[in-house]
Amino acid sequence: MQDQPMHAKKLIIMSMLLALACIAFMIIGAKGSWGFLLVFRGTKLLALLLVSVAISVATLLFQTISGNRILTPSIMGFDALYLLVQTLLVFILGGFTYVALDGQLKFLAEVGVMLFAATLLFTTIMGKGQQDLHRMVLVGIIFGVLFRSLAGFLQRIIDPNDFAILQGASFAQFSSVDKELLGVSILLVSGCCIVIWRLRHTLDVIALGRNNAINLGVSYERTSFIVLVLVATLVSVSTALVGPVAFFGLLVTSLAHFIMNTHRHSVLLPASILIAAVILVTGQTAFERILKSQSTLSVTVEFFGGLLFLLLLFRGKMK
Repeated sequence: MQDQPMHAKKLIIMSMLLALACIAFMIIGAKGSWGFLLVFRGTKLLALLLVSVAISVATLLFQTISGNRILTPSIMGFDALYLLVQTLLVFILGGFTYVALDGQLKFLAEVGVMLFAATLLFTTIMGKGQQDLHRMVLVGIIFGVLFRSLAGFLQRIIDPNDFAILQGASFAQFSSVDKELLGVSILLVSGCCIVIWRLRHTLDVIALGRNNAINLGVSYERTSFIVLVLVATLVSVSTALVGPVAFFGLLVTSLAHFIMNTHRHSVLLPASILIAAVILVTGQTAFERILKSQSTLSVTVEFFGGLLFLLLLFRGKMK
């Protein structure tokens, strides 16, 4: 209770930083009609905020359920599954047919396939209890290797032109989000966030561990299944929008835990979202307006996220 004013102060500061970042994104280098700029840049800004919410919330929830702050859905092979789905589409349909697919139909199909596969994978892994964490990590890594191997095999036998098209869909791209997909993405992410916010106090109990949660009256298996479905939905939406992102969620949630120094999800959830949004909006502004897109934000974010992942592994402090 004594930390609540401090947490509120930090969240207000983060909100102000995000507001400044959004203003900078909209006005730096602005030329021409504001009617056009507001729509063009505003849509891109909305996409960045939406991806920030999806990635940060999904990673935080997955770490809560798995009981380990070093795991992310991506480490469990989710990015490899996305790459395999893209490779299968190009392999079966061909590159030109793949490019000509209806964007919304392709988006919903990708989200549906990844949601089904991820829910099946996670519930199978965790359905027997999460005490055997090593088994869960091992199964996730094995599935990731299997997905990458299948995708690599198919990429070696497809047409070189199709392979070039596939390469464009294999990397995260924050600057070229399909704006036609924002409507359905907002609905999915908003629905998930409403359910998650209602579960925030239950998540605090689940973070104490499976046995403690059951002793405190929480329906652990049912809640875990609901949370895993929400995680799969959020990761599917973010991956289908911008592509696979491996370490960004880990970077954001680690910063949220470090800055807020609490286990309460009512604090960690907004903090993770604000940190993710500040990083993405500020980074995209710098790369687009200052560096003139000479490099990509996803590469930089993944570089620092990967360094943090190695640091956490070597220190062995995350449990």
